Amino acid sequence: MELTFRKNDKTGEVLYSGRHCSGLEIYIIPKKGYSGAYAVFGTRYGSVDSEFVVPGDTEPTSVPDGIAHYLEHKMFDQPDGSNVFDKFSEYGGNANAFTSFNVTAYLFSCTANFEKNLETLLDYVQSPYYTDQTVEKEQGIIGQEIRMYDDNPGWKLFFNYINCLYQNHPVKKEIAGTVESISHITADYLYKCYNTFYNLSNMAIVIVGNVDVDSAVSVIERGIKKNEPFTEPIKKIYPEEPEAVASHYAEKSMAVSTPMFMMGFKDTDTGEGGDKLLKKQIEISILLRMLYAKGSPIYKKLYDMSLINSTFSLDYTMQPDYAFTSIDGESRDPEQVYSVILEETEKTLENGLDREDFERAKKVMWGRYVRSLNDIDDYAVTFMQLLFMGIDYFDYYDVYKTVTFEDVEKRFRQHFKRENAALSVIKPL
Repeated sequence: MELTFRKNDKTGEVLYSGRHCSGLEIYIIPKKGYSGAYAVFGTRYGSVDSEFVVPGDTEPTSVPDGIAHYLEHKMFDQPDGSNVFDKFSEYGGNANAFTSFNVTAYLFSCTANFEKNLETLLDYVQSPYYTDQTVEKEQGIIGQEIRMYDDNPGWKLFFNYINCLYQNHPVKKEIAGTVESISHITADYLYKCYNTFYNLSNMAIVIVGNVDVDSAVSVIERGIKKNEPFTEPIKKIYPEEPEAVASHYAEKSMAVSTPMFMMGFKDTDTGEGGDKLLKKQIEISILLRMLYAKGSPIYKKLYDMSLINSTFSLDYTMQPDYAFTSIDGESRDPEQVYSVILEETEKTLENGLDREDFERAKKVMWGRYVRSLNDIDDYAVTFMQLLFMGIDYFDYYDVYKTVTFEDVEKRFRQHFKRENAALSVIKPL
């Protein structure tokens, strides 16, 4: 299999990429001089994907909430009873996995024996083994994990916020499901989801670090067990989501010493992936920095009023079919933080943005991108997550350079609206 070579003249990074006849997408970013390497093997499958049509079928399949996360756990069970983590440890590899709203990924990092660790990764992710007995045993383990999250203030703060924003979209559901929903998971359900979403034409592998490209490709070619790619895409079914938020406020009392808050805005301009989605991400990230980052007038006002501390942070979460900004931290008066941010944002909207602030914030975004290329773990995972949205992270600059002050002004008016805002609060018991 031949890979295409690309070099980014702005960053000096090089990329080898290609698609195997099985449908698997392969991306290798060699970085000479680095001591380690990182590989992530992922699928376009997450907690929101509980209703879908398998290629070749006509009727939709519905599965219990939490099954993507459950399947991730069960992938570490091997038919011979061996422990996958022991295999990685034997070769000096540090393995892990995660399930998010839209991605399930299996990964490892190492400083030696990269090929052996890669062989292990490819082998176990392509070797599902589920029985009714092992599935039932896992229900207790994951049930404990769910209860643990129920007692986590930060986790509840986040999902209460998401439930304020969304009326119907499954992003509002807990990634691990509920104790009730996972009780309905069976081995047959797991195999159905595995055979659908773990088809190699729905997957990709990204490798970043001190690796030999030819050796990595040889290991991948030898390690691929399936060569029957889907000839049509998996149809994922989501309920229609209204533009209006479900609620503007949620509150819960938990064992915290200081009230916690998360607020932000539901993004109603959805439906686009690829360069358009990346451009929007850059625009909103610039706006978050201009409006609320340390040094901004709104941040200074909140700080001078002793309403925020060093926990104050900003984020933008995006997918083609949903997206939202989030502003979170600790405060003695979360409702006042919310009021000040909304009022000051509306004043800024009336008075207009500052072009010099825009130029500074845009330069910061480029600096963050360049710095991100030095963290091979984050680089690989971010590359894959954006890849699954149709975004080319390697050529970020091609989209970045098109963002103008006028684009950001337009995005400001579109996104930061009071009617799309919500506040989640965790208060002390």
